[in-house]
Amino acid sequence: MRLEQEVGVMIRRVKRVIGERAHAVHPDLQPASYLMLAYLGQHGPMRASVAAEMFNIDKGAISRQVAHLVDLGLVERTQDPDDGRASLISATASAVERLTAVAEHRRRWLDERLGDWDAEELEDFARVLGRYNEALNRS
Repeated sequence: MRLEQEVGVMIRRVKRVIGERAHAVHPDLQPASYLMLAYLGQHGPMRASVAAEMFNIDKGAISRQVAHLVDLGLVERTQDPDDGRASLISATASAVERLTAVAEHRRRWLDERLGDWDAEELEDFARVLGRYNEALNRS
């Protein structure tokens, strides 16, 4: 089925791009940790337990990812102002700068590759892809 083939190509491309982005942020950053870091960079501080739920990962795996990100200087822990017993994790200023640079580079690259698509084609593609994702998310 052509749809399966094209989705397979897209998945392989996305995996490769995530790996490239992770490496661009920090040479030792793992792709799975990149996704969490990017989410933290966009959404701000949160408890590790919230990140575990968001990514459907057990707390032990999140703890290891957070420790690795802290060791790389990309994430910091701070005390939760609402609960002094808990901590929040957030992307460091340096990580946000790196993530922003990587995203800007990727946008320029996409603009070059999709420069011959008009705005309507891009909107149609985004709409159909969104509909596809919604259909697959139904329980």
